Amino acid sequence: MTGRRLAALLLFDLVAILIVAGLVSLAVWQVHRRAWKLDLIARIEARVHAAPTAAPGPERWPDVSAASDEYRRVTVTGRWLQDRSALVQALTEFGGGFWVLTPLVRDDGTTVLVNRGFVPTEKRDPAFWRPTDEGDVAVTGLLRLPEPGGGFLRSNDPAADRWFSRDVAAISASRGLTQVAPFFIDAQRVPGVTGLPAAGLTVLSFNNNHLVYAITWSVLALMSAAAAIFVNLDVLRNGRLRPRLREA
Repeated sequence: MTGRRLAALLLFDLVAILIVAGLVSLAVWQVHRRAWKLDLIARIEARVHAAPTAAPGPERWPDVSAASDEYRRVTVTGRWLQDRSALVQALTEFGGGFWVLTPLVRDDGTTVLVNRGFVPTEKRDPAFWRPTDEGDVAVTGLLRLPEPGGGFLRSNDPAADRWFSRDVAAISASRGLTQVAPFFIDAQRVPGVTGLPAAGLTVLSFNNNHLVYAITWSVLALMSAAAAIFVNLDVLRNGRLRPRLREA
């Protein structure tokens, strides 16, 4: 019996060690994630408030990435292709409605999709938001990467012209566009300009609960270690590992 009890205690201790090690690993991982998130937030804050630069041209398209370019302030100049706009379902501080994505053709023949802003559902008719500028226009905004596939539990349906995400490639293909940049631009609000679409509604909010998670995993690790120590002390204190003396 003593051998079995000793083996059982050793097995229990092994499992406890693995559990504690796993919880500590999760806590350390969350600490690293927090450092990464803080660095990301700092980089994006710097980009958002920096002076705008020219949007990347075709020679730079293969190198555009979230790490180096997303949320960077850029400017682009071109002519609107107003008849090829796409409406993408959106939910904003103004309620439900649509983002208006309109192609902008640059002088070099390349095209950039511009998210000109939000229109409520009841004003989805182009008469409320059609561009009035027929010549060259300059747009300043935030460079954003595409959102392929669709939204949560809802897939884009190009055939029905139903869009739940700003999928640059799919929208461009449905409009017959070529030489399209692999990003879109969230147009910023121009001071003094009102009307639709309502621009400048990009949400810059990043969840950063990693410290809470790290503390939670650490507390669980301490509790697990304390429970294991308590069990071991209880076994030793009650002498359950000492062999019983047989009566003569």
